[in-house]
Amino acid sequence: MVKCPDMKSTLYVIGVGPGDPELLTLKAARILREATCLCVPKGREEGSSLALSIIKGIVPLEGKEIIEAHFPMRKTRKGPGSRGMDPEEAQENAGIPTLAPGPLPLDPSVELDAKWNETVESVLNRLNRGIDVAFITIGDPTIYSTYFYLHDRLLKQSPGLRIEIIPGVSSINASAARAGVSLSLANEKIAILPANYIEDIRTILQSFDTVVLMKVSKVFTQVRDLLNEMGLSGKAVYVAKAGMEDELIIRDLNLVTDADLNYFSQVIIKK
Repeated sequence: MVKCPDMKSTLYVIGVGPGDPELLTLKAARILREATCLCVPKGREEGSSLALSIIKGIVPLEGKEIIEAHFPMRKTRKGPGSRGMDPEEAQENAGIPTLAPGPLPLDPSVELDAKWNETVESVLNRLNRGIDVAFITIGDPTIYSTYFYLHDRLLKQSPGLRIEIIPGVSSINASAARAGVSLSLANEKIAILPANYIEDIRTILQSFDTVVLMKVSKVFTQVRDLLNEMGLSGKAVYVAKAGMEDELIIRDLNLVTDADLNYFSQVIIKK
């Protein structure tokens, strides 16, 4: 599918923040109210969308078309065959297993490619008919966001596509703010990385003044042990579900229990 030269419609990519509807920006709220079509990424077909639940209290959804973009929970990055973590929206609900139930296809990237291409076609179909589409994603669209798994595909099929990215409050900023932690001052250096890259953490901790470890739940014990070994546990804070109703902030990592661990969690270390 190729974009018509006279297409006037726009794809808006909107960060809706980490969970608190009041953190939605004025611009995001305005565009969401005006848009007649929303594209909502989900981790599983029968699941709900956290991003959609965030905006429900601020934006009336009556009369809007909702495109549910189902991305199966598979470990992948942008290219077939590469390794990494699945898109953030693929784990919207705490406790969802890393892999979807049922037998895996021979090549999981083939299934993801098909789903991404299906979403691209759905979005371009609306845009070609002059309908603005708002693609919503939790946090900020430019930080570990599902959307950029689609960005190049959209532009490849429709090179002149009008795309406007509306930034949102990231979970990084929200967690630091809720914990009362300054991420940087003067010439201090910050490192942000998914905590699953556990082998790199020691070097990063030695090289940076502030380190934010995202999605830390699966490796929390290893992270805590390393921080205790390096004498940094007293400079760390654990934040889960920042900005949500069941937000959790624990300043002594040794008090974090298995019940406290959540996919939407971070450890911030400020030396």
